[in-house]
Amino acid sequence: MIIKPIPPKQLSIIAFKAIICCILSFINVEVLFAQSPWIALGKKPSTLGLENGFLTYNAGAFNLKLVKSSQTVAGLQPKMVKDFDFVPGDSLKVRSSDGLYHLGDLNLKLRNTGDEAWKSYSTAAKRSPVKNIPAGKNILAAADLAATLPADIPLQVKRIWEMQNGKLLLRFELKNKTGKSIEIGALGIPMIFDNILEGRTLEQTHAKNVFYDPYIGKDAGYLQVTRLSGHAPSLIVAPVGHTPFEAYNPLNDDKTPRGIAFEGFYEWMVYSKAYAENEWKNAEQWNTPTSTVLKPGETRSYALQFILSGTAKNIESKLIENKRPVAMSVPGYVLPKDVKAKLFLNYPKKVKFIQVQPENALNVTALELTKNGWKSYLVKANSWGRARLSVVYEDGLEQTINYKVIEPESEVIASYGHFLTTKQWFNQPDPIFKRNPSVITYDEEKKEQVTQDNRAWIAGLSDEGGAGSWLGAMMKQLVQPKKEEVDKLKQFVDTVMFGRIQLKDGPQKYGVKKSLFYYAPDSLPKNTYASNINFKTWSAWPKKEADNLGRSYNYPHVAAAHWVMYRLARNYKGLVEEQSWKQHLIDAAETGMAMVNIAPYYAQFGQMEGTIFYLILTDLKNEGLTDEAARLESEMKKRANHWRSLQYPFGSEMPWDSTGQEEVYVWSSYFGYQDKANVTLDAILAYMPVVPHWAYNGNARRYWDFLYGGKLSRIERMIHHYGSALNAIPLLMDYRKHPDDFYLLRTGYGGLLGSISNITQEGFAPAAFHAYPSTLKNDGITGDYGSGFFGYAINTSSYILNHSEFGWLAFGGNLNKTGNTVTVKLTTAAKSSVYIAPAGLWITLDAGTIDEVVYNTSTGQIRLKLNKANEYTPNAVLRLSQPAKVNGVGNYSVKGNRIKGRGAYQFSLSKSNTTEIIIQK
Repeated sequence: MIIKPIPPKQLSIIAFKAIICCILSFINVEVLFAQSPWIALGKKPSTLGLENGFLTYNAGAFNLKLVKSSQTVAGLQPKMVKDFDFVPGDSLKVRSSDGLYHLGDLNLKLRNTGDEAWKSYSTAAKRSPVKNIPAGKNILAAADLAATLPADIPLQVKRIWEMQNGKLLLRFELKNKTGKSIEIGALGIPMIFDNILEGRTLEQTHAKNVFYDPYIGKDAGYLQVTRLSGHAPSLIVAPVGHTPFEAYNPLNDDKTPRGIAFEGFYEWMVYSKAYAENEWKNAEQWNTPTSTVLKPGETRSYALQFILSGTAKNIESKLIENKRPVAMSVPGYVLPKDVKAKLFLNYPKKVKFIQVQPENALNVTALELTKNGWKSYLVKANSWGRARLSVVYEDGLEQTINYKVIEPESEVIASYGHFLTTKQWFNQPDPIFKRNPSVITYDEEKKEQVTQDNRAWIAGLSDEGGAGSWLGAMMKQLVQPKKEEVDKLKQFVDTVMFGRIQLKDGPQKYGVKKSLFYYAPDSLPKNTYASNINFKTWSAWPKKEADNLGRSYNYPHVAAAHWVMYRLARNYKGLVEEQSWKQHLIDAAETGMAMVNIAPYYAQFGQMEGTIFYLILTDLKNEGLTDEAARLESEMKKRANHWRSLQYPFGSEMPWDSTGQEEVYVWSSYFGYQDKANVTLDAILAYMPVVPHWAYNGNARRYWDFLYGGKLSRIERMIHHYGSALNAIPLLMDYRKHPDDFYLLRTGYGGLLGSISNITQEGFAPAAFHAYPSTLKNDGITGDYGSGFFGYAINTSSYILNHSEFGWLAFGGNLNKTGNTVTVKLTTAAKSSVYIAPAGLWITLDAGTIDEVVYNTSTGQIRLKLNKANEYTPNAVLRLSQPAKVNGVGNYSVKGNRIKGRGAYQFSLSKSNTTEIIIQK
């Protein structure tokens, strides 16, 4: 296949064609042509008063533009770059009718004390020109908002735009104008920034659009607004005074059309008790919902400041510069029970006390201050589930940090594998669709397998939402092989996957179908389909569409399964027929070739799990299969050359996506296209935040896949969807090249552990966790989770480093230092790899596991203690690579051993004790 570079000006056409093709097979055609909501929106009466003009101000680092009639923001442009606006100024006119939010609006829920019912008030619901208040010192603009609020509101509401210490502030003054005490049960400040991607090319979105992520951390909370390109500047919205970030509420009453090109807007909730009593009553909130009472005549002020920052990496240093609290946790905020975590806090005031909720969920022990005064703590987890630290400082500021406690990684993965091969093991008669035996989608709420769904792929074992479960089951064996599970999966591969999902012969051999389940009521026996499911929908594919081989995204799942079978046959004894390894590897490579030949259109884009083709290529070379390797490498280079020709090579079947970046980075890096690798990393860091909250830390942005892979179907920010682990692949790969970039490690490891954070104690793994405060729980079905587990399985590793501020640290292990000796006991499930940052050395095992690593900081010598042999693992296969060239560090090798076949060291493991291996320069 030859891919011709696409000129940037044609990308919008390509994206449009991609959507057309996708819609025909995946999305309702009506959805694509739903330009009508935007047209309808633009036809609504404009009530914002744009015809009366605008007010412009020099606001420190910004040029501020306000709508004169409403004094809401029409432009918030940083002076340091041209032609960029943090707010959606381009859509201001179409979004100028009643009920559409703008920066500067306010939402309230109020009641008289003692009353039961809350009443809602919003400055956006019915627009009328606000009353200008004469500006005072440092005030840019001020208004009484009574005219744009219902007449019966018991509060006087003033909004002030002002400058304080050179920074722009948005302040609201609320005064109780009645003779009764008024309870404020909800106070929401809409955060309206330009995340509307509708109608823009990839170049335009990366230049003009932003994504924003919350740290829902009470008084220490903030919102970070980053450009899609990942370039400076970014924006921090932080509280002034007591304006806590208590909850993050989606503004679903805003009529801006939400969908694949627009996630929706949110509001910063200062108080949320009114919602918690009603709309959110079935969900456990991130913070304890609160309210406040205004006495007659009392005035209260709430303010947010807008701080211009650099890239996402600069946000924490900018917060420290502005004397805002910063927290860093190692290895992150997903905390296995057997890991001794470190927490570092930076804030000028002393800690008054720390409270844990639920009580005793975590043990927190104070350690010595770091050399530059960071407060340091040891954090140890006790009980599985969500846990919250509340840190109260001497000045009364409260900072909350949300952790997710999980079982030790080895137990999490063991439970996952068991669940997949028992509860999800489908082996009942299936004469029509022939899906047995397999690992099929599971509904945790109903406690049953999903054998029918009006989304054909969900019950049909292909596409991400159907292949996810069997893919996860296969990848689990790479991490933690288990004979009885492997035996079942071997049946699946030999009968269902290779022969039914994937064609085993014929002119289109190795082609991959979209689904084994399909809807053909006229040609199949009566009662084939459940009567309680509505199959009169676009997603209930007929057989012709289910048999379609043209969706390239289905091919990596199958290639990964073949590759795992190769690994099991090649590196273990008695798990899979050992002489079959070569055919499994060739089948994996041929699947990659089929992808570019049979499904060429989408193959021009980066594939989720596309890293598999790099792994297959590496093993082909290691095995001396030079012809097969040359063919595969040639096709991958054509794709990489195409991406190199694009400014932002992240197209997909969607107009914007966060999954192609993984493969684009891997091949760009492999072929030496470092400029494109860097563009890719910048983009990932823009949508993968680092914040002190397990749900958002390392969570790659995705907001539409609940429609296609979930049970509760809606547009919604997804918590640790498969993008978290897939995007962690390039981040950690790049960290191994640049071990001084601590931010890369923190981001990547957040995504890595985030990907297993939602697995239940029993082993059920959902498509994702729901972010809406009305829900805040796992989705009900397994869906497309397996793609994320692929990312975890191939990327799990321990990391050892010496940080300039925090000292010796371990991610994926417990570290002790005595003199010149650093000892790390590995805590990952695989225990098959470790990266030693001071040496730039990555140690990986194809077979065998590491119990302990001992690093001599003086000589650089490394001692590995490998766990003893078992029935299936008599030998260890070990590889060394040095992706980083560290000054003064030479090449490492294994003492007293030579590299043998496949470019690896091979050892016989002791049957009774650990086997010690010395690695030295």
